[in-house]
Amino acid sequence: MKLVFITNYVHHHQIPLADQFYGMLGDGYKYIATEALPEWLIKGGYDPSINRPYLIRAYEDEAGKRMAMQLADDADVVIIGSASEDYVKERIRSGRMTFRYNERWFKSRPWFLSGPRAWYNFWHDHIRYRNKPLYMLAASAYTCRDVNAIGAYRNKVFKWGYFTRVEDYPFEAFANFDTSSERNELHIMWCARFICWKHPELPVKLAKRLKDNGYSFIIDLYGSGEKLESTMKLAGILDVMDVVRFQGNLQNDEILEQMRRHEIFLVTSDRNEGWGAVLNESMSNGCAVVASNLVGAAPFLINDGVNGLIFKSEDLDSLEAKVVSLLGSANYRRTISANAVKTMREVWSPKNAAVQFLRLVDALNANDIGSIPREGPCSLASRI
Repeated sequence: MKLVFITNYVHHHQIPLADQFYGMLGDGYKYIATEALPEWLIKGGYDPSINRPYLIRAYEDEAGKRMAMQLADDADVVIIGSASEDYVKERIRSGRMTFRYNERWFKSRPWFLSGPRAWYNFWHDHIRYRNKPLYMLAASAYTCRDVNAIGAYRNKVFKWGYFTRVEDYPFEAFANFDTSSERNELHIMWCARFICWKHPELPVKLAKRLKDNGYSFIIDLYGSGEKLESTMKLAGILDVMDVVRFQGNLQNDEILEQMRRHEIFLVTSDRNEGWGAVLNESMSNGCAVVASNLVGAAPFLINDGVNGLIFKSEDLDSLEAKVVSLLGSANYRRTISANAVKTMREVWSPKNAAVQFLRLVDALNANDIGSIPREGPCSLASRI
């Protein structure tokens, strides 16, 4: 099989899955990046120097772009994310298998408020191909609802996402299971850009409530951004600087190490968080995660109360209740953490995603609905 993956740029969250596809398909797999890694991601710790034998940087010169266009045209299967329609419009028209992958479409306003230009694009790029082998890989639990709302991809949306690196660390490497050096306080972690829709104020307000109620804890906040200064000011006003620590930016490997040193991880973004790869990473690295229900990855990855906890987005009372339930029981935290690691290793790993995608392709080619994966990546998504 010749499989081509096309998206705007290459970064470390895409590489583990790409490596798996290359391991299975060899030179039959190509990854086409159509843009350079933006500066804001580089400043956030992303590596712009990633190099792989399957990687084609189509933005570097015209020859590279022409080669990329030809590869997309010749492929048996193409997966396309944020990239020009020029790469796929001819193959879609001619009925050759193509998958789009998208986060949720309607983050800031409902579908019915889309303007005429948007509706033209819906029809031109999606609705008119209802009877073609064009499918949607949902990189958000809310993608299915959004695309179905405009009459596209009915019964053609499959669970997808970002598939971060999953290491086979022993449980003793995780804070929840390390009893050799007991700490007086629990360590809670938050890691994101300090911007409005990531809601960095929520961990600070949570700290105030936990401190007032006598809990022993530390909350470490990692990252930078336009809301950092105001968040630090809020911590001062609420008198929680003794239990809230602002740790700045770290490289990704260092962030993963910090996850293994914290018992609880908070994901507080609202509906603007299309996926939220930090959720994959924190679950893989042994944290008991408390995540907003509107984070795109949360309904796919978390079975509430089993391998993580889900709180009502922007609701401090809901967040507090979920965190307090973890603070009150070490056994509960450890059960949540163990189940999270198991989920990421066995179901939402890059290896399983690659295996199940190839199973899905075979099932669709054979029109064998019974062979479509039943759970996890590439299982049929439903509206929520």
